[in-house]
Amino acid sequence: METTAELVQELVRDQHPDLADLPVTLGARGWANQLWRLGDDLAVRLPLAGEEAGELLLLEHTWLPVLAPRLPLRVPVPQRLGAPSPRFPHPWIVTTWVPGVPGDLAPISSRSSGAGALAAFLSALHRPAPADAPRGRGRGGTLAEVAEGVSAGLATLTELGLVPDPDAVRAVWDDALAAPEWGGPTLWLHGDLHPANVLTENGSLCGVVDFGDLCAGDPACDLAACWILLDDAGIDRFRRAYEPGVDAATWRRARGWAVWRAMGSLFIAEAGKAGRPGGKTTWGPPALASLRRLTAGVTVR
Repeated sequence: METTAELVQELVRDQHPDLADLPVTLGARGWANQLWRLGDDLAVRLPLAGEEAGELLLLEHTWLPVLAPRLPLRVPVPQRLGAPSPRFPHPWIVTTWVPGVPGDLAPISSRSSGAGALAAFLSALHRPAPADAPRGRGRGGTLAEVAEGVSAGLATLTELGLVPDPDAVRAVWDDALAAPEWGGPTLWLHGDLHPANVLTENGSLCGVVDFGDLCAGDPACDLAACWILLDDAGIDRFRRAYEPGVDAATWRRARGWAVWRAMGSLFIAEAGKAGRPGGKTTWGPPALASLRRLTAGVTVR
């Protein structure tokens, strides 16, 4: 869906006229949403992909203000809601602006120190969720729910020659799939932690954005982020710093979710190479690096 600064200004003027004089500039275009900066302190977030993306923004608008006060990193806190209209047929939101550079453009330069910030953020977020908390779309449930897609995706990426040592990747995935399922309470999850959804400032982790996949479930889904955001030393430090700790089964499942995340990122990188809307070539290198970390030392029989 093509959106311009003029359209965003018209939407704001129609529904939130007290903000109408603030300048509008493009912030970023993602896979499902686009972000426009509104003045110095606000941002307008609109769906690119239609009805489903709009519904996820409503979830973000409902739940993130409840969670944000306890989070130790800056997050985009929803401030206003935009209703569907003849100008734009989907919901949209106004949030606080979070300064920083996306991690796929400016990675955490000291990944070991970033481990502490990431562990503190997830330790604060991963608290029991209420019964009416949203459940994820293939996130936070069991790995069996995404197994068919992982198998098909791995086959396709292998055929394209994009996966280093696919047998070792399969071994990591099979081990994760065989791990005991999560038996604890359903915890709040970000659900979509990858380099483009974290922000850095002078090489340090300073913010987390895009809570459209906020949901409740198995924390292993979020813990997987350490393999795509941190180096080997950072991964070890992250596991030690995360509270209340990570048991062996959860760590195995997290490795499986990391495989799932890396493969999805590789497909989005390929979409970027093909010029498809929402595709990001910058997602490829960190995904490949995470697969190398995950398979280091894996022996395939």
